[in-house]
Amino acid sequence: MNRIERFYKIDQMLHARSVVSLDAFLTELEVSRATFKRDMEYLRERLHAPIVWDRSARGYRLDGGHALGPVYELPGLWFSASELYALLTAHKLLADIEPGVLALHLAPLQNRLLKLLTATGHPVEEVSQRVRLLSMSKRTLEPRHFADVARALLVRKRLQVVAWSRGRDEVNTRVISPQRLVHYRDNWYLDAWCHWRKGLRSFAVDALQQVQMLDVNARDVAVATLDAHHASAYGIFSGAVIAWAVLLFSQTSARWVKSENWHPDQTAEMLPDGRYRLRVPYSDERELLMDILRHGCQVEVEQPPALRQRVADEAAALVNSYKITSPTAN
Repeated sequence: MNRIERFYKIDQMLHARSVVSLDAFLTELEVSRATFKRDMEYLRERLHAPIVWDRSARGYRLDGGHALGPVYELPGLWFSASELYALLTAHKLLADIEPGVLALHLAPLQNRLLKLLTATGHPVEEVSQRVRLLSMSKRTLEPRHFADVARALLVRKRLQVVAWSRGRDEVNTRVISPQRLVHYRDNWYLDAWCHWRKGLRSFAVDALQQVQMLDVNARDVAVATLDAHHASAYGIFSGAVIAWAVLLFSQTSARWVKSENWHPDQTAEMLPDGRYRLRVPYSDERELLMDILRHGCQVEVEQPPALRQRVADEAAALVNSYKITSPTAN
């Protein structure tokens, strides 16, 4: 932990216990005696912490009778990128919940999050205004049947669902055994065993038009199988790998893409001329195709030929849709 985090840990330990021994501090802070002494000196002299050594108790404690002099105040605590993201996400999610049976139970958690955010030394409103979380692909429709899906998932019951396939624009009724809820790119999906297709399938929860829980136990799928459901595929689409895409990015795009993780099993190399070659496995080309096309002419599909042709066809169709007819000369 960094120095500011140690200050908060020291303060927390002193408030939680009447007396804290030197060995306890060294063990929990994982620092040397010299580092701890420097931290303690800074807290006392610079931050005016009323910390005293209690000889009889053989430990440090807060001096409750310390009322004179400057006010003791810890510096604002700032967070790592992942910590700040987690705090703001949790705060936003709780703020978006409509008043209901959970409001009373979640209020203490909301207050705790507010205190943590306030620990930065800035008002929560300022932090929320200056740091924003943007959702670019979130579908705004609240899943109507989310609670029913979650309930069946946890009590291990089968569901009869009427599901709309956006890709084929068709509606099918099927019986499924829910296995896992997945939050991916700001949307909810349900991994389930489809008793019609006799295999694992993923359903967009917001595309479920009807949901009925059946009084039949759900079929359980091994955790390892569930983990492998998406691990070998690309994005949300599941299935065994059918090919490896070899993508060659220009020098310009390479500056961004080389820091991105497209797939856990990807391999990559920087070329001497500054270009970047990325290899990713996929089982369904649809999501991969979208990610390729967002880079436009800054990426070239080298392999496989079928994917290269698919991108070429999409590019040709795009050009054709933007053809501008020149006005006929008089």
